[in-house]
Amino acid sequence: MAIDGVSAVGAATKSLELTPSGSTGATTATAGTSFVDAIGKAFTDSVASVQGGEAAAIQGLQGGMEPQKVVESIMGAQRTLQSMLAIRDKAVSAYQEISRMAI
Repeated sequence: MAIDGVSAVGAATKSLELTPSGSTGATTATAGTSFVDAIGKAFTDSVASVQGGEAAAIQGLQGGMEPQKVVESIMGAQRTLQSMLAIRDKAVSAYQEISRMAI
């Protein structure tokens, strides 16, 4: 599942290669995971966690899994979903705040 907005931001970020303009003895940062990649991985992991909770619930209903394991899996999926909703709410709030700024 690709998220178009995140992909667009990633493409724009990669096209704006920022390099230090002067070498004043400062050390350069090592290349790490970009913000877009981190958010994309978090979304992918979240979807997998929710799908795992759903699968555990189905197995529990069919009697193939212990009730304690089912509850643990569903609670983990619920925590993941709540975390992702909180991140989404913060992102929307930040966007709204930026859109209210005077130019």
